[in-house]
Amino acid sequence: MNTRRALLRSAVALALTGATGLRFGKLYAAAPDAPRFLLVFLRGGYDCLNMLVPHSSSFYYESRPNIAIARPAAAEGAALALDADWALSPALVPTMAPLYAQRQLAFVPFAGTQDLTRSHFETQDDIELGQSPGQGDAAARDLRSGFLARLAMSLSGTRAIAFTDALPVCLRGAEGVPNISLKSVGKPQFDARQAELLASLYANHPLQPAVREGLELQAQVSSAFQQEMQAASRGAVTAKGFELEAMRIGRLLRGDYGVGFVDIGGWDTHVNENALLATNLDSLGRGLQALSQELGEQWRNTVVVVVSEFGRTFRENGNRGTDHGHGSVYWVAGGGIAGGRVLGEQQRLVAGNLFQDRDLPVLTDYRELLGGLFRRAYGLSPAQLDQVFPGVTPRDLGLL
Repeated sequence: MNTRRALLRSAVALALTGATGLRFGKLYAAAPDAPRFLLVFLRGGYDCLNMLVPHSSSFYYESRPNIAIARPAAAEGAALALDADWALSPALVPTMAPLYAQRQLAFVPFAGTQDLTRSHFETQDDIELGQSPGQGDAAARDLRSGFLARLAMSLSGTRAIAFTDALPVCLRGAEGVPNISLKSVGKPQFDARQAELLASLYANHPLQPAVREGLELQAQVSSAFQQEMQAASRGAVTAKGFELEAMRIGRLLRGDYGVGFVDIGGWDTHVNENALLATNLDSLGRGLQALSQELGEQWRNTVVVVVSEFGRTFRENGNRGTDHGHGSVYWVAGGGIAGGRVLGEQQRLVAGNLFQDRDLPVLTDYRELLGGLFRRAYGLSPAQLDQVFPGVTPRDLGLL
């Protein structure tokens, strides 16, 4: 009997914490005016040039005869001009053009990491670890320390959370960071009777506090979203994809957490990319719009950065898609940013300026960009910034 109880306890602990070993803590409301930061990771390497369209570059249209987005005003479904050089994908015009016009959205082209493997997993890990450019090889990196974990540890009173099935690399190393998938959170994992039985099973056991707090977290999250789920069943709000998840993220960032992470897959567009990319961008735009609305007054205290492990090749391939590239375009959004601009170091998009004759070069290292944002948002000291991104000089683009 004791053996069976021990096995049951182990199974329950695994169900509550997952294979990542997350530790649950009680929910504490974040200070009303405290900064919020959310990193949105587009896994797969999105085609940034069919999102932020270089409409002044003839070379872009020569290089993409089948998949280039039409110049502004050239045809129905054309891109929307943002300035003399850049235009916004028509898939984002309904949702992101208003944010851009309100100066709550900016784009940073020629951004990324110095990693040259063009491997999804290696480049994702390189970004999430956020260690210095001199630590590029795996042997020199500390795989137990992600940059968002180091940020959370440098901040006092700010709690971090991952809206993922497993704890991401960028949050490795911090104490007490929960990861929770919000994809099917409307139904709690355990009903009230089961929760009480589990709690009693762990009475006087060393795991009792962790189990009880885990059950409380699940119950609180489930209760908070019941009204939303009921509204969705009446057709009042959409329940698809990132839009619904973003509303849930907004609720938690609004009240309990100051640092968050979410990833979105499906951006590896080697074949017939335009239809899939447009659908993905539409969902992403609607999700960010829903997030801003759900955050309410806290949107002015929130900074959202959208990144991907790399961009795509400048030229289209033979399958009306694009292959793994290098430089990308990052998004920075928030109610308090000085947006409405395309920022950062740039250069003309002509054949001679491509990296290795195939990709966008990286002119803004993502560590420099994020370091500059963290310094402004959180008032971090040089020593604290060096803890987050060792050996990196932050770059201030005047967004905050």
